[in-house]
Amino acid sequence: MSHRPFVRRADDIGEGGESSPVALPPPLTIKRHMSGRQIHEEERASTPLELLFDLTAVVAVAAAATRLHHGLAAGEMQEAMVDFIQAFFVVWWPWMSYTWFASAYDTDDVPFRLATLVQMIGVLLIAIGIPQEAGGGAAGIVGFFLMRATLVVQWCRAASEHAERRHTCLRYAVAIGLLQLLWLARAGWLPASWHLHSFAVLAICELAVPVWAARAGETPWHAHHVAERYGLFTIILLGECMVASANAISSALATGGWSLDLAVASVSIIGLIMGLWWAYFLIPFAQVLQLHRERGFLWGYGHALVFITLAALGGVLEVVADALKGGAAHVATAHVRAGAVPDVALPDFAMGMVAATVGVFFAALWWLGGQSTRRQARNPKYVLPVLLACVAAWFLVHRGLPLPWGLLTVAVGPVALIGWVTRDRLRRPEHFAVR
Repeated sequence: MSHRPFVRRADDIGEGGESSPVALPPPLTIKRHMSGRQIHEEERASTPLELLFDLTAVVAVAAAATRLHHGLAAGEMQEAMVDFIQAFFVVWWPWMSYTWFASAYDTDDVPFRLATLVQMIGVLLIAIGIPQEAGGGAAGIVGFFLMRATLVVQWCRAASEHAERRHTCLRYAVAIGLLQLLWLARAGWLPASWHLHSFAVLAICELAVPVWAARAGETPWHAHHVAERYGLFTIILLGECMVASANAISSALATGGWSLDLAVASVSIIGLIMGLWWAYFLIPFAQVLQLHRERGFLWGYGHALVFITLAALGGVLEVVADALKGGAAHVATAHVRAGAVPDVALPDFAMGMVAATVGVFFAALWWLGGQSTRRQARNPKYVLPVLLACVAAWFLVHRGLPLPWGLLTVAVGPVALIGWVTRDRLRRPEHFAVR
């Protein structure tokens, strides 16, 4: 694409006879040839359109976290977790598919932007449907179908314009299209008793599509771009946790006013979220993908547990907000049944959920970092401070320690891990190098 950023015009000539340059906007392109991006393209960053798409996805993630919060507060832990996993999948999987497709074939022309618009509508429909039903109900079914059907159209376009990867693109288009027919058949004809099992089967089939399609040839995705997109999604999920933490701090303020417990709760929750962010970006994921593209599937799918625990933490911190408020909020907002968590047990329950979520996140992140980088320093001893802090926090709150101080105990774990890893990286950087 040619650019003519500066031109000189006669009316720009000054008194001294010299002309001044005039900056013109970049040329607009209605349609570009979808022939695939360069995998070593310099300065490849997320586009404003991708960031806008992420903002719509965060609405659906927030809806899933809210549903989890209500289910946990009502004492329906197993049902709430199953519902949350389904809700998260119908948001995360289309987001992931869009991300990898855009990394390879983002033309940023009018057809691509319109296709993204349709997918954003699909995300919002999913967000609307999640509060009513785990998979999004009727609105969620339509939204998921819109997102996936639009992607089929995009893959067909790539197949017609990128001859080198035509078979790969056609595999994606055909497999995704057939699966959407099965999703519709599931919604229309299968009895409710089959919905959970059929969801699991179709979700596994969806996950298998990229693996099967890539056997015909790899799409030209960009390593640093994909790593940045995953990093931004991580930040979005942490942003949801920040919203929940604001509610928790507000609850503590409304209940007890300004106090030492409020200060401890504020520092603990914000520090914990900061620790999650810091730990994630300690791992050089972009370097992994740049040097070892063959690890893309392990890296991409391995993020599932990291993402889902961060999304769950947003709902769990809302339970913490209920506990800090004394239980009134969860009685008012949750669909309370006979098994609802009693007010007196809510701090203990909230602390246990925070400890479990944080522990799973760090265990998953450490495993993913070790498997993707193949570094020498893969000893799980580094995760021990986090796990010990999580267990200690739950035990102490169970024995009567105020919840804010339990949160502070949990927050100490990531600080110890980050300090330990940072020290060892400075002493033996070769042990943490990507191999």
